[in-house]
Parts: sequence; structure tokens; C-alpha cells
Amino acid sequence: MEMKPALLVVALAATAVLTAGCEQRGTNDTASKRDTASGSMAQTSPPATAPSTNTPPGTTTQRAGNTADDAAITAKVKAAILAEPGLKSLQIDVDTKDQTVTLSGNVASDQLRDRAKQIAMSTEGVKNVVDNLTVKAS
Repeated sequence: MEMKPALLVVALAATAVLTAGCEQRGTNDTASKRDTASGSMAQTSPPATAPSTNTPPGTTTQRAGNTADDAAITAKVKAAILAEPGLKSLQIDVDTKDQTVTLSGNVASDQLRDRAKQIAMSTEGVKNVVDNLTVKAS
């Protein structure tokens, strides 16, 4: 059974989003549920804190959220490019970091290059597009 590339990209994006959501669970949830289930009324000690690295509070969580957002943006842009008739057969690489999409690869014309940039820029969550596309000489 052959899967269409766009469907595969969408499935991967959904998996990435779901996985990112699962990773944000706290480790103390499991311990408190275990104590409650066993009937133990013992106080649990607070979690050990890591040595300070002068990182502002919430930065790690924010980075994890940004990574998940970036993965979702990459998947959306790839799916949109694959859905575009003139672009679907081309090898356009899409990478996203901090909501900035970088497009690389070869396209057949300036019009296709512009269309790929337009698709990326119009994708929800994209703040900027870096164009590293090269127009192939015919």
C-alpha cells in the first residue's frame, strides 16, 4: 500500500505535536498517584533542584514548546509545498527555527521560487522566510 507524501507529512506533524504535549507532564504526578493508591499519607519531599545556570524561569519549557511549534510549522510548509502542482515534484528542503522557515534546494524558475516563498510565508506561525533556493539553468 503506497501512502501519499502529503498524508505522511501530516501524520508526522500530528505525531510530533502529540509527542511534545506528552513530554510536558511533570514527574511528580506519578509519585503522588502511587502514594495515594497505596494509602500512604507520607509526605513526599520536594524534587531536587538542579544547580543554577542563571537561566530565566520557564526557558526550558519555552524552548520545548518552540521546538514543537517549529516541527509543526515545518510539517505544514512541507505539506503545502507538496500540494502545490508546480512544486510537488521538486526537492525543496524546509527547516524551521524560532518560527523562521529556511527553504533550500533547486527550482525550475523564478516564479516557482516566489511561489514556494509565498506558501511558506502564508503558513500559520511563520514569522520570517529565508530563501536559499537556487533556480536551475534549463
